[in-house]
Amino acid sequence: MSVKSKRVRLFVKPYCGWCHKAERWLDEKGVDYERVDVIADEAAYDEMIQLSGQDLAPVLDVGGKILADFGPDQLAAFWKKLEH
Repeated sequence: MSVKSKRVRLFVKPYCGWCHKAERWLDEKGVDYERVDVIADEAAYDEMIQLSGQDLAPVLDVGGKILADFGPDQLAAFWKKLEH
């Protein structure tokens, strides 16, 4: 199964610079993802903490594989691993 066919959710905080970088990276790669604002949605915030074990954004959930509190370099490496 390709990465693109998995459900991709990006948990973000609106004022978070790393979150904006992650969104831009996914957009540039043409990834279809759901943007989840954890400040606007308390349940999503709780879910982000449950998934990642911490409260820092961004958190990326790709079909149950979690990448937490990351920058673009970690995102690229994580994505590459998922594609293999």
